[in-house]
Amino acid sequence: MKCPICGFFDSKVIDSRPVEENNSIRRRRECLQCQKRFTTYEVIEAFQPVIVKKDGSKEYFDKNKLLVGLLKACQKRPVDAEAIASEIEAEIMNSLKREITSREIGERAMAKLKERDGVAYVRFASVYREFKDLETFVEELKGLTDAKKPEDA
Repeated sequence: MKCPICGFFDSKVIDSRPVEENNSIRRRRECLQCQKRFTTYEVIEAFQPVIVKKDGSKEYFDKNKLLVGLLKACQKRPVDAEAIASEIEAEIMNSLKREITSREIGERAMAKLKERDGVAYVRFASVYREFKDLETFVEELKGLTDAKKPEDA
């Protein structure tokens, strides 16, 4: 930490304490060259990834938006939508990417639903992939049933 008095780049921390509901830390420091004391405040920077939508617009990631879509798809199904939303949120946060596409989030959600419940998966996919007609719906169902069949030996 640079001393505001003499400009020396080394100091020692004398005292630290949390302030403002633990959102920042107040530190009393002493310059190792001029021995003058000064105070610094450190604020915790929250990591908030940005979602790039299909139309190119951007917004901050909102777990609740994802959860609403999952809850609709999982309605009356034995699937924990909250757990899926939390898993996806954790994956996004752990990736440390500043930007992620809405497509990538949708694909992650579909993959997790596909593992857990075919009906919830098809419900989510029908909205996410914007099924236009019955044939598209049937193709998706056929792909799902073909994937579940055991391969011939």
